[in-house]
Amino acid sequence: MRKHILTTTLALSIAAALPGGALIPHAHAQAAPAASMVSPNRYGLPDFGDLVEQVGPAVVNIRVVQRSTQGTMGENPMANDPFYDFLRRFGVPMPGFPGQPGMGPRARQGIGSGFIVSRDGYVLTNAHVVTDENTDPALSEVTVTLIDKREFKASVVGVDRRTDVALLKIDAKDLPAVRIGNADDARVGEWVVAMGSPFGFENTVTAGIISAKARRLPDETYVPFIQTDVAINPGNSGGPLFNLAGEVIGINSQIYSRSGGFMGISFAIPIDVAMNIKDQLVEHGRVQRGRLGIAIQGVDKDLAQSFGLAEAYGALVASVEPDSAAEKAGLQAGDVVLSVDGRRINDSAELPRVIGEKRPGTRVKMEVWRDGRSRSITATLDEMKTETLASAGEVTPSQVERLNERLGLSARTLTAQEAAELSLRGGVIIESVDGPSARAGLQRGDVILAVNNQQVKNVTELRALLEGAGNRFAVLIQRGNARIFVPVRIE
Repeated sequence: MRKHILTTTLALSIAAALPGGALIPHAHAQAAPAASMVSPNRYGLPDFGDLVEQVGPAVVNIRVVQRSTQGTMGENPMANDPFYDFLRRFGVPMPGFPGQPGMGPRARQGIGSGFIVSRDGYVLTNAHVVTDENTDPALSEVTVTLIDKREFKASVVGVDRRTDVALLKIDAKDLPAVRIGNADDARVGEWVVAMGSPFGFENTVTAGIISAKARRLPDETYVPFIQTDVAINPGNSGGPLFNLAGEVIGINSQIYSRSGGFMGISFAIPIDVAMNIKDQLVEHGRVQRGRLGIAIQGVDKDLAQSFGLAEAYGALVASVEPDSAAEKAGLQAGDVVLSVDGRRINDSAELPRVIGEKRPGTRVKMEVWRDGRSRSITATLDEMKTETLASAGEVTPSQVERLNERLGLSARTLTAQEAAELSLRGGVIIESVDGPSARAGLQRGDVILAVNNQQVKNVTELRALLEGAGNRFAVLIQRGNARIFVPVRIE
């Protein structure tokens, strides 16, 4: 069975051998939603014609050539080209492909979409449209084509690969510009319209509805994607997602696909995230993000009950990095961050984004749940390099130890050598699990560090803590290089 994959939506081709891609309302968002540009047609269905006529001139086609000084031996440079599979099956020679003539330095050509956000020529698109992970954006030759066929050479002001946003600048004035909406006001089920250049077909319009909001994708904790069923295909990357008032609420970025083509699920970057990146690139030339220095995980119902929380919300601190902003502020493993500067953290995925939106050096006030009560902690943020989220795709609560028949846990105290290798002062390693421990997700090899925030150094301490823990408790374990809390319930 073929596997589902997430894929970016840039159409690529290879040239002939050459010598030698909870939200905070942005300041640009309007306070109240504008009137809809869409009215029913004679069949009672939405007519998007007026909307397209008004917003279309601000949508652009982007062509990119990336010069490379290295050959492509051993690579498949055409794997993402929508026509590659067709050509390959019929034996069409492809210059520069392994086993084909013309090996040597190449030019990577790409087609994408974008939109003008200011009348003086700033254009937003996806980072993967103008550069790949291994290429300097300065090597990209970018051409922007307007709907009236005018062409401009664009400079790459900057890219932010983490959010997949890029900012371009063309030398022109009095350009048509989009109106910026508020993605936070968008509702699941409402109509949206996408414009762009799928497969290189310029000025293409597709429509659908918002399927979900604040989607978390694998390895991405800084973008709360808008999920839609709008038809998005290779070449649509970087194009705008409009609401019915003709306001941009997102940048079309990725699709969920088996084949690389549209299959009913696409994702857009909320416009407030993109505009924040745009403002930083204009002002500083790069993106700066605040950093606490913690690993976090979600708080489900069982964990909330274990910690005495009335509601399952917030971000649970699984571990704190030495000499980090979090450690200096006094954050501890087992703390639950409930809010930052008065903004409630409903889901753990919100915390990296809320912190990342703030500049390094900013002082933030956090409401933290510890030992059954709320307290206030203030931290001065470092600059973000990496922030870790213990999530279902990486480290999941799926293994705990056995200590007695009631719990279904067998364990032993770490040897001095094992503790030293793990940089621990002690702990209990699980040998086997069944019953409640297995149902909680604990497994052989997990190292138990604490029970209900009480440190565990050996099996004797663990046994004593478990006897007084009742039928619901949280166990802090170390699995590999990550620390996570696992809620255990004894029926």
